[in-house]
This record gives sequence, C-alpha cells and structure tokens, in this order.
Amino acid sequence: QVRPVDSGGGLVQTGGSLRLSCTAPRFIFEISAMGWFRQGPEKERAFVAGIRRNGGTKEYADSVKGRFSISRDNSQYTVYLQMDNLTPEDAGVYFCNAAPDIATLRRGVLSNWGEGTLVTVSS
Repeated sequence: QVRPVDSGGGLVQTGGSLRLSCTAPRFIFEISAMGWFRQGPEKERAFVAGIRRNGGTKEYADSVKGRFSISRDNSQYTVYLQMDNLTPEDAGVYFCNAAPDIATLRRGVLSNWGEGTLVTVSS
C-alpha cells in the first residue's frame, strides 16, 4: 500500500468540529512534509494545511487559519487535521499527501492520492 489512507470525515452542523486522520507508508512519512487538501463540489483540489517532517513549521490556507490545526505523530506515521467552527464552505472531500516540503505541497502537483474522506457541513 503506497497511497495514504484518509479517514474521519462525516456530517456535522455549522459550527461543529471534526478530526481527520491520514496514515501513510513509513518509508514516505518519515522523509516527507505532509499536507491536507480539499476538493469541494465542482472545484479543483486545493491546499488546506501543511506540516514539515519535524512538525516545527505549519502553514494554512487563509480560509482556515485560526479554525484548523494540523499535527503529526511520527511514531504512528499519521497526520491529523483538527477542524473547528466548520462552515458549509469547508465541505468537500479531504485528502492528505506527502512532499519534500510545504512549498511543493502548496503547488499540489503530486501523485499517489488516496480516496479521501468526505466532509459534509449542514447549515
């Protein structure tokens, strides 16, 4: 299994919270920055958040700053996305992926995408 496995999506009301998880193969996770991406209805997949390999640097899309938090557990090869104060604009399929650095994550030109996890936010 080379592709990441995303989970944790679901249906939540506006203002609610969800925590997404993504597990990647060890040989990828250990050397990579990790990121989360969102693809909304009829939209392209876009960068949401990224975290460096050592967890020391985190970056976010402007639309989620102050509401979302990315973290990683290097012992479990897992990256998380805590999403608070959700709005309908946050809905979509969320994917994680790996890259050498956050700048590459932001460009989003990556391979080995997983199936993603669906987030639905009711108004």
